[in-house]
Amino acid sequence: MNRRPAPPVLRLSRHHARGFSLVIVLIILSIVSLLGVAATQMTLLTERSSRYDRDWQIAYQSAEAALLDAEFDIRGPNTSAAKRVSNFAPTSLLGFTDGCGSTTADRGLCMPAAAGKPVWYRVDFTDTTNAAKTAEFGEFTGRTLDYGNTGVRPARKPRYIIEAVPDRSPGGPAGATRYLYRVTAMGFGPRDDTQAVLQMYFRKE
Repeated sequence: MNRRPAPPVLRLSRHHARGFSLVIVLIILSIVSLLGVAATQMTLLTERSSRYDRDWQIAYQSAEAALLDAEFDIRGPNTSAAKRVSNFAPTSLLGFTDGCGSTTADRGLCMPAAAGKPVWYRVDFTDTTNAAKTAEFGEFTGRTLDYGNTGVRPARKPRYIIEAVPDRSPGGPAGATRYLYRVTAMGFGPRDDTQAVLQMYFRKE
């Protein structure tokens, strides 16, 4: 009776076993390293996102402050040398110019664009020269705002423009055209490139 030979038994030498264990350890270390790098990147992204959100909130609050300052500008009394409360008579366009005024008295007072892009889209809110067409916070009200390049605060003062828009509300008085005011303000975060733009309509009674 013929007997079949037994199948060969695979035996790993100590050298082969150590080599196999080393490969497994290296794979585990690679996976752990990748997980560590991914966790670090996620932490950095979360921190960056939180910082951006904080900076944007500061810019948003700065723009809100500019809207309130514009309301004081419209209501009066103005504390600056340029007394322009009379510019905001409901039936008057005194001081309002096409493309926005840029002098000490009529800075930031604009007629709405007849066609094309709106005035607030074309005006440079970052211009701080004497020929700027946007009014700076406190320029006509004397109000102050904490700002600067140090600390967590706006890098610069917010700015705004005021457009005289025909008031087409139903039930208004007949005769002379009455106007309400569209105010557009830009606030800045701790960096100049962090900006927030807000807009409101204001009717002076």
